[in-house]
Amino acid sequence: MRLNNPLYKNIGIHVVNSIFTVDRGVMKVLLIQRTNEPYYGYWALPGGGLYNNELLIEGSKRELKEKTGLTNVNLKMCKIFDRVDRSPLKRMIAVSFIGVIDKDKAELLKQTNKTSSCDWFDIKNIPELAYDYNEILNGSIDELKVLIQSTDILKALFPNEFTLPELQSVYESILNVSIDRRNFRKNMINKGLIKDTNKTINFKGKKPAKLYVLNNIKENKSIF
Repeated sequence: MRLNNPLYKNIGIHVVNSIFTVDRGVMKVLLIQRTNEPYYGYWALPGGGLYNNELLIEGSKRELKEKTGLTNVNLKMCKIFDRVDRSPLKRMIAVSFIGVIDKDKAELLKQTNKTSSCDWFDIKNIPELAYDYNEILNGSIDELKVLIQSTDILKALFPNEFTLPELQSVYESILNVSIDRRNFRKNMINKGLIKDTNKTINFKGKKPAKLYVLNNIKENKSIF
């Protein structure tokens, strides 16, 4: 490697976060509105340039905190986007991360020195985003569909007890499918993804519903 080779110069890294939640059965993603160029006024995924003294995950968490105020989000590296012209400023390679949180427990910064707004958007109603962030978001949605079937990423939404209908509605929202109730319960239990707490909860006019918790998943166990 010859450091004086001009082909090595002016290359940077974007760390880009897709943070998801489920709000009343609707899958949503967190977007920020930019106040700087390029793409002034555009909505974007929370992210920015990586510092040369930090790891990718460190930069991802820093940018997320600076742009949204969120901390302690369990982020998972997702995909790499390396189109040569994806930034108008210089060559920037994007590394995407994804996370899932409970929106009711998230305190968001509505404005920062680089953003004018921060809000949740239905993934079926996403505007044109800055850079190639529509492509990055689509890739993150595809990855999330894999992760919810093979990891315990949904523990952020269900850290405590839940009913099976509550859990099933989240899976149906993210996967955008209708799932047979009996098959869902059978698969979740047989694959050891959930644990019966031997407790129930009462709903007015209905019979008591069993409560479950998510197990820690140490290996991939696809539900379907």
